[in-house]
Formats: sequence, structure tokens, C-alpha cells
Amino acid sequence: MKGLEKFEQDGFAIVDEVLTGEEVDRLITALGAVRSGSRLERAGEVYASRNLLADLPEVRRIAEGEALLGLARAVLGSGAFPVRGLLFDKTPTANWGVPWHQDLTIAIKRRVSAPGFGPWTVKAGVPHVRPPAEVLERMVTIRLHLDEAGPENGPLLVVPGSHQQGRLDVPSSQEWLDKAGVQTCLVPRGGVLMMRPLLLHASSPSNGPAHRRVIHLEYATGTLPFGVEWHEQPPTVNLD
Repeated sequence: MKGLEKFEQDGFAIVDEVLTGEEVDRLITALGAVRSGSRLERAGEVYASRNLLADLPEVRRIAEGEALLGLARAVLGSGAFPVRGLLFDKTPTANWGVPWHQDLTIAIKRRVSAPGFGPWTVKAGVPHVRPPAEVLERMVTIRLHLDEAGPENGPLLVVPGSHQQGRLDVPSSQEWLDKAGVQTCLVPRGGVLMMRPLLLHASSPSNGPAHRRVIHLEYATGTLPFGVEWHEQPPTVNLD
């Protein structure tokens, strides 16, 4: 991956033309088969889905294919693997904004008593937990865009470098906003936005009539402590 040093400094990078138009079309078709229990709907439209790795073989194939897995392994090492897959879609009838935040939870197999892990929640039948910050620091998110993310359809906003100090409280988040500024991430169809989970990010509602479909994939490496297991952990994990 080109620009790895800058990615580590800024906490994000945009990579164009990762998937072909045909591959994107196949993914859009596959999304119609998402199980109802994993879908979130508004006005009859699906605007989000969980558990994509388990529900859709096409999403898993792409997540474990060289195009995306190669990007994740460039950052995390050869033992990286996907641990969660989500869909976000902004449309005129299913539209929203997201305030400034960090991604602080992970999906796991079952709830166990583990120091530093908590609070716990259940989303679409899957346990989720807030882990210690060092777990999140060893992860990378790849947001695969199935539509153009232009300035009018709610692109992601990020604060470069804000992933460097672990979890941020409200005053610390505001300090980062004041000193580092905000960058708008415009991503073409078939491109990806790579980011660290602890990067401060937000988005505004879409102003246009088109979809803004994003497959959000999280990658990790190694095992978790105290008997906690990744929800999508492969049978054998390379601890590289």
C-alpha cells in the first residue's frame, strides 16, 4: 500500500478503483438477500444491515479477497482477517447525520467476564462490547463505496491525527476539532476509505436523490484476551 506512513500519521486514506464496476454491481444485487433480522428499514427502504459477513457469501468473498484483504494486511500484517461487516445507505426517505464520534465497540461470539471489556450490548442478536483502547488500535476499517460519495450525499468527515491519543472525552474531541480541522472524504464508486476506528469522524445528511451505499468492514489480527473471541474469528489465527 502506498502512503502507509501518511496513513499512520493521519489515521485515514482514500484508495480509488479498488473494485470494478461489475464487482460493485454484484454486491448491490447480493444486498437484496440480506436476512430480515439483520436489516434496518425506514419507509420501506433498507438503510442499514448488520452481520453481512455471515449473511452474504458475496460480501465475505470480497472481504477476504486480495483487493481488500491486501490493504488490511499492509497495515496490520499478514495475519489480518475481517471481523465485522455492516451496510449503511443514505436515501431521500432514509437519511441521517452522525455526530462526531470514535468507533468504540466490537462484535464477539459470547459475553464473558473480562477485565477492561464493557459495557455490553446486543445488536441483531450478536453481543457487542467496548474493549480496551489497545484492541481498537490494532484494527483497521475499510469502507467500500458502492456509490459516489460526493459533497452532496453525506460523505464522511474526519479529523486527521485524532486516532493517536486513544479514547477521547468531549473536551479532548473539541480540542482536536479546533487544532486539526476537518477533512471531507470524497470517495468514488468502487473506491475505499481506510481508517483507524479511533479516528474522530462524522457525517451530515445527504442532500441529493441518490443512494450512498457503503459496506463497512472491520479487520483485526490475533486473538483477544481473557477468553473473549471475535464474532468472525477464523479457525486458525496467525499471530504475526
